[in-house]
Amino acid sequence: MKKYFDGHVSAGFMSIYTSRTIARISMAMMGLFLPIFLYQLFDKNIKVVMIYYIIDRMIYILLLPLGAKYALNKSGIKPAMIWSTAWIIIYYLVFYVANKWLLLGDLPYGLSSGQVVGTFFFLSIFLLNMRRLLYWVPFHTDLAKFTDAKNRVRQLCLLEASMMFLKAIMPVVAGWIIFTFDYNILFVFSIIIYFASAMPLIAMPKTDERFSWGYFKTIKELFSKKRRKMVLANFGDGIEYIINIVIWPIFIFELLNGNYFQIGFLSSVIVVASIMLQFLVGRLGDGGKRDKILRAGIMFYSIGWVVKIFIQTAFQIFVVSTYHNLARIFTRAPFDALYYEKAADEGHFVDEYTVIREMALNFGSAVAFLLVMLIAPSLGMQWTFILGAIAALFMNFLISDGKEKIKNEN
Repeated sequence: MKKYFDGHVSAGFMSIYTSRTIARISMAMMGLFLPIFLYQLFDKNIKVVMIYYIIDRMIYILLLPLGAKYALNKSGIKPAMIWSTAWIIIYYLVFYVANKWLLLGDLPYGLSSGQVVGTFFFLSIFLLNMRRLLYWVPFHTDLAKFTDAKNRVRQLCLLEASMMFLKAIMPVVAGWIIFTFDYNILFVFSIIIYFASAMPLIAMPKTDERFSWGYFKTIKELFSKKRRKMVLANFGDGIEYIINIVIWPIFIFELLNGNYFQIGFLSSVIVVASIMLQFLVGRLGDGGKRDKILRAGIMFYSIGWVVKIFIQTAFQIFVVSTYHNLARIFTRAPFDALYYEKAADEGHFVDEYTVIREMALNFGSAVAFLLVMLIAPSLGMQWTFILGAIAALFMNFLISDGKEKIKNEN
């Protein structure tokens, strides 16, 4: 590993990396199947699923400036990240109860399914947003500080490759657990593993950042001309992210007739084909070729979404998704490195910059859910992939934003 990095890697990065990797084990087990679980819970009504996610994201956007002020000014970055673990554990417990009562037909006497679904709908949104408000702004703020200019792409490639490795293994494990037992056992394993992810954060160096903007100042900055290209890039990233992690799994579920093990196995084989190339991209990205790699990756990644529209068989899922993952490798780490570089350049405004980014990202997500709700029922779910293709091209705005900043400084 020392040969891979150029010099010293901070202890702060290793703490975040270890915590995030452990948490990803839990998330990789749940991530592919969570949208499918919601899809089944809401009687395969894609509109209800989309409404659920739209409300979820809009609440997060509205509360984000207040959450950042509390997490950074009152709680502190490290305590906020540690305590966020408790909220996600309760969130998984709510899913456990919903599955037991509704999908397994063990509804308590005196309660109707409508009452349980309604309670789950709003309680799960509340819990997930409590976790997000305490976690994401502190996480991105510290990651911008703990990654360094010489190794930033390599550090993010290591993080991404680890996530991809777990993404390759855990869907098979999760699919086998659901196929052999049920969702409840999956929720139990996920809870135990996620609890363990808080341990490395205890050793993480303390950083002090204060969120200095007021609520309306934050909204004003979000729509300012100065932030426009950064906001558009992350707005597009938010749209593409939703098509990738929510709509794509539901599409596979429908195409493979609900075969959980086949879904998990196919997803794993696809990811295994991509992992080693991730490290090569890290070396090239830190070698000064990042923008060229990113532009090429965005173009090929966008094309991948268009091709996915015409998938009809499991073999086609494998071939096209392998290509798409390879294209994603040339996109994700360079894009994230460019974002963290710009965030680090903000100095003591790194946390404010992070809040703007989170708001843009989640606004894009909310818009994605709204568009899917309008497109999927009439044209079919596969035609929502065109949104992913267009949104991926928005990521180019971050490159031009960086060049414009350099030009203005000179």
